[in-house]
Amino acid sequence: MNFNRHPVRVHCLPLLLGLFVLQFASCADEPTSADGATALPAVGEDWPAFLGPRGDGTSRETGIDPSRWNPHPPIRWTLTLGVSYGGPAVVGDHLLQFDRFGDRERLTCYDVASAKERWRWESAVQYDDMYGYNNGPRCSPVVDGDRIYVYGVSGQLSCVALATGKSIWSKNVTEEYSVIQNFFGVASTPAIYQDLLLVMVGGSPPEARTLPTGRLDLVRPNGTAIVAFDKRTGEEVYRVGNDLASYASLAVRQIEGKPTGLAFLRSGLMAWEPASGKELFRFPWRASMLESVNAALPVTEGNHIFVSETYEIGSAFLRIENGRPNVIWQDQGRLRGHSFRAHWSTPVLIDGYLYGCSGRNQPDSDFRCVRLSDGQVQWTDRRHERSSVLSVDGHLIVLGENGRLELMRPNPKRLEVLAEVDLSEVPDPASGEPLLQYPCWAAPVLSRGKLFVRGNQRLVCFDLISQVQSEASAGRSGP
Repeated sequence: MNFNRHPVRVHCLPLLLGLFVLQFASCADEPTSADGATALPAVGEDWPAFLGPRGDGTSRETGIDPSRWNPHPPIRWTLTLGVSYGGPAVVGDHLLQFDRFGDRERLTCYDVASAKERWRWESAVQYDDMYGYNNGPRCSPVVDGDRIYVYGVSGQLSCVALATGKSIWSKNVTEEYSVIQNFFGVASTPAIYQDLLLVMVGGSPPEARTLPTGRLDLVRPNGTAIVAFDKRTGEEVYRVGNDLASYASLAVRQIEGKPTGLAFLRSGLMAWEPASGKELFRFPWRASMLESVNAALPVTEGNHIFVSETYEIGSAFLRIENGRPNVIWQDQGRLRGHSFRAHWSTPVLIDGYLYGCSGRNQPDSDFRCVRLSDGQVQWTDRRHERSSVLSVDGHLIVLGENGRLELMRPNPKRLEVLAEVDLSEVPDPASGEPLLQYPCWAAPVLSRGKLFVRGNQRLVCFDLISQVQSEASAGRSGP
């Protein structure tokens, strides 16, 4: 059911067109650079990888103002993209977008303020999705210092110079480790740990290449679930985990006072020491059906880990004690009785409550709040639309897969929507086409007050915050 829904909505097309003219004018409340472009704020946060600087969908920037949603924050620019499901990485005034154009995967660097292209890097790709989804990259770029790492849909792993777009090193992981194509291609964004690039590989013995397409039940792993590469040279440092790949991106978290790598692999959760490659523990968690997938990142709070899938078994909440996982609660019984069923979107944790999308497809998906300590559902909004969520300055920004953008206040007692707009009904001033079109599956990105959302082959940049600040830059601690 819905609770206290009082969003700001505008359905008048002439009014929207008038607003677009105003929104594309120069912003009076922001400084202007020498070339006439609106300069970027000096404070705020970079968004260097999938789900942001902490890999959990949270931003420490402040200054959210619901009154700017009239009917949405001012639009800075729109950009036509290639084929992909991934969102950008943003570092300083560099925006990095990874897409496919024809038979080439292309990493493009744009100027954040103007969307002007600075350089592009390309690599040949061969990939055909067996279920008819698009053939572009699924992973977001990862920026570390002066280098960018991209992991293509077919398993091409590459390192590119941030300043010039020149190739530093590249390797075909699929060929080197005999990776058998899974259902939806490579989709786990790598993670950086010190001098290592941690990559979900999930290789198999070479003879597995003779198996029928899609028969992952017949594929046996070869101990390369995770491979750590020297981020400077691309040389293998270690391999760990006897499992196949999933779609969940990698994370390094502090568990029991030490850095711990977390990989939600095809068969379940694996933890390991990211420096040495020593496996610490496993927690089996996967639906029994062949075509099930694990795709959302684990959510952590201290020594606790939450994992969730959407196909059959739902969620489990673990407490790690002496290096071993202990179940605090886990879903049982029928799907509709489960606490949470994360598909490809990772929920955010705020003050002990999870907020996010639960459910596999549009008929049974919803947005809900769950108390993490015991798995009790606090409320459910049965919107029948999958969505992604970002937490910033005491608010939630939620992007639905059909293009609905919402500003919420996290409230465990009720759904509290402050503003919303259906961007699929808003025309792009340049083309007249809908601003966003299905599928909008990339998580929202926020850097220095700029909000980036993408749909099918279009990226939109909003001036979300006029005078952005950051808890980090102000010396305050964040989540």
